[in-house]
Amino acid sequence: MPVNVLFVCLGNICRSPTAEGVFRKLVNEAGLSEQIHIDSAGTASWHQGKMPDARTILAAKSRNIDLSVLRARAVLAKDFHEFDYILAMDESNLEYLQSLKPQDYAGHLGLFLAFGKQTHYREVPDPYHGGQAGFELVLDLVEDAAAGLLETIQKNKLR
Repeated sequence: MPVNVLFVCLGNICRSPTAEGVFRKLVNEAGLSEQIHIDSAGTASWHQGKMPDARTILAAKSRNIDLSVLRARAVLAKDFHEFDYILAMDESNLEYLQSLKPQDYAGHLGLFLAFGKQTHYREVPDPYHGGQAGFELVLDLVEDAAAGLLETIQKNKLR
């Protein structure tokens, strides 16, 4: 059975699609795309069906990651039955997800950056209202946590 991973932020146009794209690239490079399925969603549905923010797409493209094919969607209750890992970009979104979580959810619900090696940030900062440097910081943090997540999944789920 594949391992299913869902990344979640507020609008699903900046942080979580970045995490989806970065993690997908790592998974593909590791030859594990048949064993690990990846998606992203937002806790708000404002941007449903829209592409990621243009600045997000540009920053990712500079690192050879194409996010232009992604479209925003909202988190659904059924996600808790489909995903083994549901990873929030910040505490606010994690709290919302915890309020939706069924009692019988056996997967991992937590903060994405907990899988990274860096210790300065617990949350992926929202770059939406800032400049391009914020989008680069998001990529740096996401790349670190994505590597740790892949290592964790390889050790614990893909034996």
